[in-house]
Amino acid sequence: MASSRRGVTAEAASAGVAGEGPRVLKKYPNRRLYDTQTSSYITLADVKQMVLAAEAFEVRDAKTGEDLTRSILLQIILEEESGGVPMFSEQMLAQIIRFYGHAMQGMMGAYLEKNLQTFVELQKRMAGPATFTPEMWTQFLSGQAPGMQGLMGTYLEQSKNLFTQMQEQMAKQAETLFPGFPPKR
Repeated sequence: MASSRRGVTAEAASAGVAGEGPRVLKKYPNRRLYDTQTSSYITLADVKQMVLAAEAFEVRDAKTGEDLTRSILLQIILEEESGGVPMFSEQMLAQIIRFYGHAMQGMMGAYLEKNLQTFVELQKRMAGPATFTPEMWTQFLSGQAPGMQGLMGTYLEQSKNLFTQMQEQMAKQAETLFPGFPPKR
């Protein structure tokens, strides 16, 4: 039996067996998504709710079984960016695009992921057991400007240190792979 990267057998993934790994959604050529757990068609808004609820799921092409989860998540981000208040500026998106095909592409992905993870952990520590809505966060942040500046300064310093560590690791790897390059001055 072949298994996917998330530990679900191909047979279980195609059958959508509940309790055996993440919830399986099938994407059909007509662009519709089928939830194998509820035996019903769902929308991207439903998938977004699954993400917000931290539900494990994967999206598979109904015909080929190919994993389409990333493309569905990107579609949700595109919808969010198109409507309402975008999270990414044009400049930031252009900078991200410039990293594709660049030697640092893999490192940048890991860097962004670790930064986001650190930010989420920081948010959890600040919130404690309470669940803050976006509106509550806005009110909290506006009332806590000096304290938040210090907290964000600490976060940014950690982010800078993480990037510096990644640069040092890359330099060591390059030194190991290419002794004498670049020449020491």
